Amino acid sequence: MRYRTVGRTGIQVSNLCFGTMSFGGDADQETSKKMFNRCREVGINFFDTANSYSIGRSEEILGDCIAHCRDEIVLTTKVFNPMGEDINARGLSRRHIIREVENSLRRLKTDRIEFYFLHNFDSITPMEESLRALDDLQRQGKILYPAVSNWAAWQIAKALGISAKEQLARFELIEPMYNLAKRQVEVEILPLAQSEQMGVITYSPLGGGLLTGKYGVNHKPEQGRLVDQKKYADRYADQKYNEVAERFNTYCKEQQVQPATLAVAWVMSHPGITAPIIGARNLAQLESSLAAIEVKMTKAWREEITALSITPPSATDRSEEAL
Repeated sequence: MRYRTVGRTGIQVSNLCFGTMSFGGDADQETSKKMFNRCREVGINFFDTANSYSIGRSEEILGDCIAHCRDEIVLTTKVFNPMGEDINARGLSRRHIIREVENSLRRLKTDRIEFYFLHNFDSITPMEESLRALDDLQRQGKILYPAVSNWAAWQIAKALGISAKEQLARFELIEPMYNLAKRQVEVEILPLAQSEQMGVITYSPLGGGLLTGKYGVNHKPEQGRLVDQKKYADRYADQKYNEVAERFNTYCKEQQVQPATLAVAWVMSHPGITAPIIGARNLAQLESSLAAIEVKMTKAWREEITALSITPPSATDRSEEAL
């Protein structure tokens, strides 16, 4: 396992992060603990969760897992999604952030959270309100660094400007989606992160299962996230994504490597990414992603794989300048 520094924080993390969205859902407590222990065996010290994963159960299970090794673990969790039926049990208001960080600390059985993510963009709460709440939590030692997930580059840049102007703790870590089929992050978010020396952990390196070898132009499994869950089915509904998967599957067969392994290794090889987030429902799934740490990805190999996908348009209409 190799380790990288998260932006300018000085914190060293494994170049794979394990995401615990399956804990308490697709993975029961026993399976979850086995996967956690396997991650620790290979040197992973970076674990990502959210308060809304299984409505707090993921945090509870992860809290039990880290109890004996808390000081060796770099921990993230998130706030934004609904945590109850009440109209105020959601969003990025000071009220909700302060309430939910206490609930997360209790479930995780810890006194601090290394990186606390705003899980999504809140269009009704001023950024200043949310950022000041995070700054207060950092000053209290309940979180070490603010972080942000699923925001557009302009929203992140605006927040960085507010934090600088108001002398508030700034975002030090970004969590966007990134995989061979979904590469929008390359256009503005990764350049922003590299320019501002921010860490980046990316989720969905397998495209919800699209890049595991099970999907193609004329075939898909009877069960799976892209089949059973509307959110994922809609996200990859365009036929072009199945075409990418088809080309990738053929390439992996030629290279004699598991698609899931190569998909994770490809994401990991981007110089602007601190660590891809891997997830699994069981140990067998986990092993194929863990195998990515053994892949020696060269620049030329990465370019070959990238060519199987669709390069997103540049950030401006002056496309001739990208040639």
